[in-house]
Amino acid sequence: MPRMKIEKNKVATFDYELRDDGGTLIDSSTGDEPLAYIHGIGQIVPGLEVALEGRSAGETFSVTVPPDVGYGDRDEGLVRIVSRVDFSRPDDIAVGLHVQVEGPDGESVARVTAIDGDDVTLDANHPLAGMTLSFSITIRDIRDATREELRHGHVHGEGGHHH
Repeated sequence: MPRMKIEKNKVATFDYELRDDGGTLIDSSTGDEPLAYIHGIGQIVPGLEVALEGRSAGETFSVTVPPDVGYGDRDEGLVRIVSRVDFSRPDDIAVGLHVQVEGPDGESVARVTAIDGDDVTLDANHPLAGMTLSFSITIRDIRDATREELRHGHVHGEGGHHH
C-alpha cells in the first residue's frame, strides 16, 4: 500500500524547530506535543505549507521561509503611540503585553513594545513579520481529516485545538 502523503484535507502532525535568519531558536515542539494542522486551508504560513505538500511520515527536512510567504513584511503603519489613560486599566500596561485594539478593519491584537511616560507604543504586526524563518521539520503522522474537523476548520485531539 502506498504511503499516505500530505495533501489537501489531510491532518499532518510534525515536530519542528523554528530559527531566525541569525540561527537563534524562536520556537520548538521539543518537550511539547507535535503540531497538527489541516493541510490546504491556510492554517500555517504558505511557505511552510508548500514545503510540506507531498511529503510522507518519517521525513525530516529543513526549509527557509522568506517574509512574503511567511508572516509578511513589517508595516510601520501598524505601529502607533497612544496615551496610557486610553486603557481601562492603565496601571497594568507593561512592555510585552498583548492588548485588543480597534482598527479600520475591526478589532485586532497589538503588542506593547515601549512605554515612555504616558506614551504607550503599540505594534499590531505579527512578532515574526519581516523575518526570514528557518524550520527544521520531522513529520510524525498523516491521516484524513474528519468531517467535523473540516467543518470546524481545525484539528481535534492530540496536537490540535481541543485537548
